[in-house]
Amino acid sequence: MTTTSLATPKPGGGARVRVQRFGTFLSGMVMPNIPAFIAWGIITAFFIQTGWTPNGLLGGFGTTNGVANPGLVGPIITWLIPLLIAAQGGRMVYGIRGAVVGTVMTMGVIVGSLGTTMILGAMICGPLGGYLIKQIDRIWENKIKAGFEMLVNNFSAGILGFGLALVGFFWLSPFFDWIATILGDGVKFLVNAHLLPLASVFIEPAKVVFLNNAINHGVLDQLGAQQVQQSGKSILFLLEANPGPGVGLLLAFMFFGVGIARATAPGAIIIQFFGGIHEIYFPYVLSKPMLLLSVIAGGATGVATNVAFQSGLVAPASPGSIFAVIFETAKDSYVGVILSVILSAAVSFLITAVILRASRKRDLAAEAAGENALATAVAQNAANKGRESRVGDLLGTGTATAIASKVQSIVFACDAGMGSSAMGATVLRNKIKQAGIEGVTVVNKAIANLTDDADIVITQEQLTERARQKTPSAQHYSVDNFMSSTKYDEVVSDVAARNS
Repeated sequence: MTTTSLATPKPGGGARVRVQRFGTFLSGMVMPNIPAFIAWGIITAFFIQTGWTPNGLLGGFGTTNGVANPGLVGPIITWLIPLLIAAQGGRMVYGIRGAVVGTVMTMGVIVGSLGTTMILGAMICGPLGGYLIKQIDRIWENKIKAGFEMLVNNFSAGILGFGLALVGFFWLSPFFDWIATILGDGVKFLVNAHLLPLASVFIEPAKVVFLNNAINHGVLDQLGAQQVQQSGKSILFLLEANPGPGVGLLLAFMFFGVGIARATAPGAIIIQFFGGIHEIYFPYVLSKPMLLLSVIAGGATGVATNVAFQSGLVAPASPGSIFAVIFETAKDSYVGVILSVILSAAVSFLITAVILRASRKRDLAAEAAGENALATAVAQNAANKGRESRVGDLLGTGTATAIASKVQSIVFACDAGMGSSAMGATVLRNKIKQAGIEGVTVVNKAIANLTDDADIVITQEQLTERARQKTPSAQHYSVDNFMSSTKYDEVVSDVAARNS
């Protein structure tokens, strides 16, 4: 782990950072609502006509007293999940008022688009409604007479919600229907032309550079949910979540890697395969960009296997753990899904092994020269490379003040705020407790939810520039390998020094 300088931040970002930020925002709407997807997936797996225990009353088929059963499956994916996502999106933009207006706007879109799952519409209308009420409130900010605040606030949000619901019903719902049709037709074309495995050419590199959330949550979840309603399962939930390519790559490092990459691979396998934190293998790929071929080939193999067996999941597997994948597997898909994980891991392992064996002499020479490819790989796209020592930080502009101040809050941030950040926060929390340091809170957050009131922010180097933009006043640490937990001692040492 290396600390980033607190000197004048360098301009950075560009198009990729903007897309990352967009993807992070999308995941910030969806990830808190993944439990709703899981609940819906369980209900679907058990109660639809092709489920484990078909039940017309709950599954939404057949009639009761001559009336068609609505069931739970349809209403949850049609109404509940989009409204939850819309509320979260509006809340992220403008708190509870944004959540209310964004949800009302989304309701108009849902009612106008009955028959089409409006997850994509919710991801747009929720934040849009929050943004619009925020702008409305700014018009008469500090201009309302005392005693009229509640009246103005309630009626402004209500009237705006009324108008946006009509806009959603009459104009936006046909637009989102059109988008959904185009995306669905695109997936059908890829399936019918046996080209769906080619999706891995885009998805696997996107994962490594943290651009997968826009694809996964913005497109695949919605299309997958529609397929589940039609056929009870969807292969689309496995395009990104398959843990096979990552575990195959890490296994190859465990047997054929050198130095710290080989030493940390076994622990990384446990975290990636069982914990579902795919970010753990990104630095290994970035240390040798040619290894993108490994994960692409592994991912394509997994997709091709699921296509051949017509297998799929009933809901998103999040996090991408083998446990989550098996839990969400459709009743008739266990053979295909398990084989897809095994074969994708095997292909990724073989290609990675060949690449590592071919470069072994160079890697050993670089290690002997003191180079650490794994530690430097994830800094490629960061505005600040994060290679300065603590001495360099102390000499940087404004750093002495930051380090001299007492530490009260530490935030470990990652893209979605639930995977690697939770793991890192747990490690740090335990080490700070063991060091006898009191009065310091350690939490994990998504980068999109960072506020500039943290004393220390810890991220993976790929994400440090985005975290710096959200928390310019904090001291930033960049983690180059989540498994090197002993490196967290540097943070503990700094905290102890500052708090003493």
